[in-house]
Amino acid sequence: MILNKETAQKTAELLLQINAIKLQPQNPFTWASGWKSPIYCDNRITLSYPMIRNYLREHLAIQIEAIYGKPDVIAGVATGAIGIGALVADYLNLPFCYIRPEAKKHGRQNKIEGFVEANQTVMVVEDLISTGKSSLLAVEALREANMNVKGMVAIFTYGFNVAEENFKHQKVQLNTLSDYENLLEGAENTNYISSEEAILLSQWRVDPGNWNSKNN
Repeated sequence: MILNKETAQKTAELLLQINAIKLQPQNPFTWASGWKSPIYCDNRITLSYPMIRNYLREHLAIQIEAIYGKPDVIAGVATGAIGIGALVADYLNLPFCYIRPEAKKHGRQNKIEGFVEANQTVMVVEDLISTGKSSLLAVEALREANMNVKGMVAIFTYGFNVAEENFKHQKVQLNTLSDYENLLEGAENTNYISSEEAILLSQWRVDPGNWNSKNN
């Protein structure tokens, strides 16, 4: 869910500006899954730009307080959201932890890094939502620790139907600063992409697993 259209457009503009998001419908990227994709997103790049990272942390914090109220803890999903999650926690003056994709093989074998207690309320921060599976594994780890997950906020989502279904199944509310639709709208309005490229990009989102065979 997008809380604010203006914020969604501005966020997409900033991500394109620093190449955190790249759109190449004529020369698609290959994801680890094997999908051919006209878009590549790496929001970790935002940490290298103080003005942009501060904009993101402020607006993520605004969404958290406006929608969910102030939690006890902010949790970042490793590794992509550790940086932005810590910035949001600092902005809200809250404790921070992060969740590993799997427990450490040595030492204390932690999956959750940081001090947390049962029954605390926690907001999960992500940098990017694709299918949502890795993000929801973090939610599962927090719930196993008997923490009350209020919801999740993220910088950007591709808006795949499978992600919506996954979050609904796990009963987790997701809010993002921007999404694929606002990205394409802004990119076309500023001539970053042509109307023909916008059509190709829209087609990819409908069926990303088969997009290459149908369009190239």
